[in-house]
Amino acid sequence: MLLLLSPLFVLVAVVIYLEDGAPVFFVQKRVGKNYSFFSMYKFRTMKKNTPNVATHLLENPKQYLLSMGGLLRKLSLDELPNLINIVRGEMVFIGPRPALYNQEDLMALRVAAGVDEQMPGITGWAQVNGRDEISLEQKVALEKEYMEKRTWKLDLQIILGTFFQVFRPKGISH
Repeated sequence: MLLLLSPLFVLVAVVIYLEDGAPVFFVQKRVGKNYSFFSMYKFRTMKKNTPNVATHLLENPKQYLLSMGGLLRKLSLDELPNLINIVRGEMVFIGPRPALYNQEDLMALRVAAGVDEQMPGITGWAQVNGRDEISLEQKVALEKEYMEKRTWKLDLQIILGTFFQVFRPKGISH
């Protein structure tokens, strides 16, 4: 996938570089399997001076957004560098989205449900069933449901659902 998408990868990197310079990647500490930590790669959609907190915690987050940042997020193109994390063995295609290092509320729920034992993924059951519109409790319940019912059919449903989400973005609050 990384090789196949490399032209798009380069195009997005150039667009970010031309608007706001280097670096084009946003690297952030995230929670992986068994509450371990790793550096997750994304394309930068925010300006360099943006505080390192979840977007919903920013006062007026639009002031920090790059001109193409909203589109990159809407089409999930900012997530393309997650493929590097897959190659490094830190993520998989389907699993719970990796929590921010400081999302202790989410991680407490995941640990209690046993969801923290899964590898984090680029997309997952909670992603196609509400994304940012659902509560943390609902998100963890969906992640646990996936963990318990995982089949190739469910994986295919999640992959197809992810593509539909990209072309019909809904449930993205920021």
